[in-house]
Amino acid sequence: MPEIPSLPNPQAFYAEVWNIVSLIPRGKVASYGQIAKMLRPPASVDANTFAEFGALWVSNAVAASPNEVPWQRVVNSKGEITERDALEAKRHKLMLEDEGVFFNPRGRIDMKKYGWSGKSK
Repeated sequence: MPEIPSLPNPQAFYAEVWNIVSLIPRGKVASYGQIAKMLRPPASVDANTFAEFGALWVSNAVAASPNEVPWQRVVNSKGEITERDALEAKRHKLMLEDEGVFFNPRGRIDMKKYGWSGKSK
């Protein structure tokens, strides 16, 4: 696996991600990659590098989000919770179900039904 390059200004990138995540309405979800596609590559990061690592950087931003950011509304491209730890994954699932987002027996969200279009609330 290639070495993950560092973001030139992580806090600025994270703030952009948090702004987008804050637009996802209750009962909808977006993927890390979808959010990455809504962003321009940071200064000094070429488009190819951003295409390869953008979703991972978005994932890191979501993991570091402040409490007021609805981080639970971001999942992986398969509609699954990216498990960092089992207790957190269970909490993530319960928060989404509380918002009316449900999982199929394989633990996936129907992205066609619950996926956010990217438009404002």
